[in-house]
Amino acid sequence: MLGRKIPVVTFRTRVRDESVDGPNPFRWQDVSSNDYFAGKRVVLFSLPGAFTPTCSTYQLPDFEKLTPEFRALGIDEIYCISVNDAFVMNAWGKSQGLENVKLIPDGSGEFTRKMGMLVAKDNLGFGMRSWRYAAVVNNGTVEQWFEEEGYSDNCDSDPYGVSSPQNILDALKSQKIAA
Repeated sequence: MLGRKIPVVTFRTRVRDESVDGPNPFRWQDVSSNDYFAGKRVVLFSLPGAFTPTCSTYQLPDFEKLTPEFRALGIDEIYCISVNDAFVMNAWGKSQGLENVKLIPDGSGEFTRKMGMLVAKDNLGFGMRSWRYAAVVNNGTVEQWFEEEGYSDNCDSDPYGVSSPQNILDALKSQKIAA
């Protein structure tokens, strides 16, 4: 994965637009992976699903809280991607009170598939979802890779640790010391 270019895909997002009448003032907006990654150094992390226990209790909230530490180490943005649609991702972000981490809906799983991280989670009733991983991406190229052990379809566990924000921060701090 190191040195690999991020796949170019178009994400179907929903953005707030006050010119839209009614109780749901959102419109569709296509955003390309180039819009997210070009010219920036970002942390991208992926997880099996919005509103799931590990993702909602630890992973996303910890990335949100630790954003200032990431920024101090030269990270411009933190993105969370999941094989969920824009409606689910927006509701999850609102429920989490996000201000720093940006959520990317990969509703069709195209980006996740092209990253080689799409797995079946039929054993949990999820269908196709992302394996848990994270990456430091510099101008669209994977600089560091953090993949949870045991990548497989219908895995009977949900490993979490390698892709934790604390582990990624440690790696970034080590890289800065070595530089």
